[in-house]
Amino acid sequence: MKIGAVTIGQSPRDDIIPEIRDVLGPEVEILERGALDGLSLKEVNDFYPGPPDPILITRMKDGTEVKITKKNIVAKLKNCIFELEGKGVEIAILLCTEDFPEIESKKILLRPDRVLQSMVKATLKEGKLGVIIPSPDQIQATKKKWHGTGFSVVVEAISPYTGTEKKIIEIANRFKKLKVDLIILDCIGFTRMTKAIFREITKKPVLLPRTVLGRIAREIVEIE
Repeated sequence: MKIGAVTIGQSPRDDIIPEIRDVLGPEVEILERGALDGLSLKEVNDFYPGPPDPILITRMKDGTEVKITKKNIVAKLKNCIFELEGKGVEIAILLCTEDFPEIESKKILLRPDRVLQSMVKATLKEGKLGVIIPSPDQIQATKKKWHGTGFSVVVEAISPYTGTEKKIIEIANRFKKLKVDLIILDCIGFTRMTKAIFREITKKPVLLPRTVLGRIAREIVEIE
């Protein structure tokens, strides 16, 4: 069984795929593509002209964090999915929690943004969400997105690539004080370690996109 993984950054994503592979198991072959594959850091930086264009945070192959704009990678993401379809994947996983309604696939396409919102609505009747995002520049858009689910929302920003454990602990303690009911790590870059810290401090459920997607993909391909 082949599963495709499409990042808005550069592949391979050795910071993400191993944790997804742990969930899927060795029976599944994961093929990766990235919207920024083959581009230099200078070329990628040119994709971010600055405000008012909304930004996305991702990373280069060597781990360098970069800012890009959504509008400049949509066509590249479409090409990535087309390539993976040609390689025979049965499922494509979009490795970004931003909504990309323009992106479609002839195969099953797992969209983490829609998956997470559906899970929250199915899990809570009411309550307060604690949402973690990569950049302060994304706070207002994130509040608007999650307020749309009908819940009270508290948003904090920390980079999954350059943020410190100390900062994660500070945010987790704020969420504990604010008595959030559910925590969403709203970026595919966040890790199991980050989830564990939030869980340990707040004692609340934490949604980690990468493992959520892995478990859904596993269910779809019916791995015993």
